[in-house]
Amino acid sequence: MASPMRKVSLRNLAAHKVRLALTVLAVVLGTAFVSGSFIFTDTLQRTFNGLFEDAAQGVDVRVSSNETGSSGVPLADVATVEAIDGVRTVVPSVDGQLVLLGSDKKPVQTGGAPSLGMSYIPPERAIAKPDTFVAGTPPSRPGEIALNEGGARKAGLAAGDTTQVLVPSHGVLDVTVSGIYQTPTDSGGFIGVLFDDAQARELFTDGAHADYLDVAGTGSQADLRDRVAAALPDLKVQTGDEVRDEVKSQVTSALSFVNYFLLAFGAIALLVGTFIIYNTFSMIVAQRLRELALLRAVGASRKQVGQSVVLEALVVGVLGSALGIAAGVGLAYGLRGLLNSFDVGLPSGSLALAPRTVIVALLVGVLVTVVSAYAPARRAAKIPPVAAMREEFASTGDSLRVRTLVGAALAVVGVVALVAGSRGTGGGAAATVGVGAAALVFAVLLAAPALSLPVVGGLGAVLGRPFGAVGKLARTNSVRNPRRTAATAFALTLGLMLVSVIGVFGSSAKASVDTLVDAGVRADYILTGPQAIGVPVGAAPAVAALPGVSDAVALHFTSVKIDDRDEVGTGVGGQLGGVLDYTLEQGSAELSGEGMLASATYAGKHGWTVGSPVTMTNRDGVEVTVPVTGIYADSQMLGNWLVTQSVYEKLTPPQMRADWAVLVKAAPGTDVAALRADLEKATDRYLVVQVQDREQFKGTQGQQIDTLLAVLYGLLALAVVIAILGIVNTLALSVVERRREIGMLRAVGMQRAQVRRTIYLESVLIAVFGAAVGVLLGLAFGWGFVSTLADQGLNVIAVPWGQVAAMLLGSGVVGVLAALWPAARAARTRPLEAIAGL
Repeated sequence: MASPMRKVSLRNLAAHKVRLALTVLAVVLGTAFVSGSFIFTDTLQRTFNGLFEDAAQGVDVRVSSNETGSSGVPLADVATVEAIDGVRTVVPSVDGQLVLLGSDKKPVQTGGAPSLGMSYIPPERAIAKPDTFVAGTPPSRPGEIALNEGGARKAGLAAGDTTQVLVPSHGVLDVTVSGIYQTPTDSGGFIGVLFDDAQARELFTDGAHADYLDVAGTGSQADLRDRVAAALPDLKVQTGDEVRDEVKSQVTSALSFVNYFLLAFGAIALLVGTFIIYNTFSMIVAQRLRELALLRAVGASRKQVGQSVVLEALVVGVLGSALGIAAGVGLAYGLRGLLNSFDVGLPSGSLALAPRTVIVALLVGVLVTVVSAYAPARRAAKIPPVAAMREEFASTGDSLRVRTLVGAALAVVGVVALVAGSRGTGGGAAATVGVGAAALVFAVLLAAPALSLPVVGGLGAVLGRPFGAVGKLARTNSVRNPRRTAATAFALTLGLMLVSVIGVFGSSAKASVDTLVDAGVRADYILTGPQAIGVPVGAAPAVAALPGVSDAVALHFTSVKIDDRDEVGTGVGGQLGGVLDYTLEQGSAELSGEGMLASATYAGKHGWTVGSPVTMTNRDGVEVTVPVTGIYADSQMLGNWLVTQSVYEKLTPPQMRADWAVLVKAAPGTDVAALRADLEKATDRYLVVQVQDREQFKGTQGQQIDTLLAVLYGLLALAVVIAILGIVNTLALSVVERRREIGMLRAVGMQRAQVRRTIYLESVLIAVFGAAVGVLLGLAFGWGFVSTLADQGLNVIAVPWGQVAAMLLGSGVVGVLAALWPAARAARTRPLEAIAGL
């Protein structure tokens, strides 16, 4: 019997090509996201590995500081290492961030790729194969630079051209391009500027340290490492292989987050696809009850009937997963192209399709499809043949009472956990909110069929009223099979739930920033720069010298150790009273000499009072003991602690100094609008400085949040697309199931336009029901999660009402669009053929 049943399954698939295509498409979209995320991150991993292998080529031993962020390795140790037996050459690493001006006199934008100034190493001193110059000559004196091919092309510069570079700690330099060179790392927008060694050390070091020392030698790397380590016991000494492995491990760890992030959205897409597949097979079984009952009547066992349905699912899963892998390649290629169009600086390289990706995608796609089909197959096998062959047999299944009661209980648990978690902050509170959210999602999953009866019925009564009898018929059809309606709507519910959660996060983040700036910033203008560079150190003094400026206060990140714990505070170049609003609880607000201010909570945590001495240690071991001169009320704007400019300079090496912002207050009587022009003129020579008023600063922060949200929305769009296809699929199958009914309606006078209108209204009701439930869940979850982040600065909860309205209206449009093809198919139904069952 196995062979005939297999033939029945395969022929059934071949006979319903449209149904097969729609079901396969759901699997394709889900597995494409999983395989695409693996391919994308594997490609980045392989490309980065290749780049770092090339970057450390020829290095036998590397000497670096044990403390990340320190000044580095003393240059005096170069002579010590050179004297060690087996050492061929030693090359100090000298590099730092800079900004290159292109031929248009504008800063060259590199996206996420680095823009570095480096020391040129002559071939006789080089450790690895020296860079090949394709034009001009290497830099040989101060004022000359050499550019990599990609950087020169991006900047529009050639050998012999003059331009400028901005080094944050030294300002703007006039330079001449002496030559153009090739480098293995020349991809993804990278800019490498080579300087004469003496000038590079002046620009990027404190004159006494280098980032690390690269050593080339003869003989075993391990032996050389041991000899160098014995000579420099206080420094970190690694073999070249250990360095490359460490870098690869760091890159893998960084990329794993990207992979998990993408896979999370792939799981969402698969989850939505699972409901569509489940719904599809439920309808297929319902439509084939007579056929399956006839098979039972002629001798097929329950097991064989169930296996035939599962076999169809297996074929769909294998076919959909295979196509999904191919689609994943296209998705990864498109994702890389999209990111590169935003100039994020990804390195180039061929796509990597690992065997693991193929295996995982096939397993996930097939497993999800077969599991989704198992329940309908099991239900079909249990139906008595005689009952299934009756015309009036209903396939809606058993009572909804049990699942509704379980769903209601879960809803109570979910609401309690959500409210309890929202009252706290931190990881524990967020976990409690997560438990509540999961319980509510399962509650909706179980109770949705019962919930759909009053909700869809009510929506149908309102939306269907203008359409008369057609509206009533659409309402009746929508609630006829609540299981099917709920399963179809739930796919859209999941997608819009997540969109709503992200919308609440984004709106709350922007509202929190706006509130923080409005309540805490008194400055008229804020100077900012690129995140990697900040505001060049000369900009604040240049602005402070303007006659219309009363205060120009530079703010710097200050990284130190306090009580053997890494801490980050703010160095302040001036007095804050004129530019920020804050409440002083004890002591003096004056920041001069060597002193610090601390927040009330932070001071209480450490047992500090006014006058308490605090010892700060930087990564080079330099200690500075400062007294607490004041304690202020907790402020997101000020952070945990502040130190004076003098303390900041003692703790921060010159080459690492930069301002993350400069707050500017106009002098009394100054025309604030006219002052902008003076500020822009004074900072023109610093190239990257932006002069913004408070509203513009808030807008810039909002744009950064919107950019992140756009990426998330783009990834979630896949789940919404799958949900829309699910509605199309369900409606199309519903039309097939109700073919005789539609034929009867056509026979008694229903026009084709009325048939189409009925299907449109059914689709709109399902879509609006799913969207409304999803939006309500998303708003509740967003409120809960944002509440737990109050201590991280998200202290304002904002609901994006415009987005909510747009999603609800859009769901109605989606319903109409999803129904176009099924409605057209229903309208083409021929009455006599449908009634006769042809």
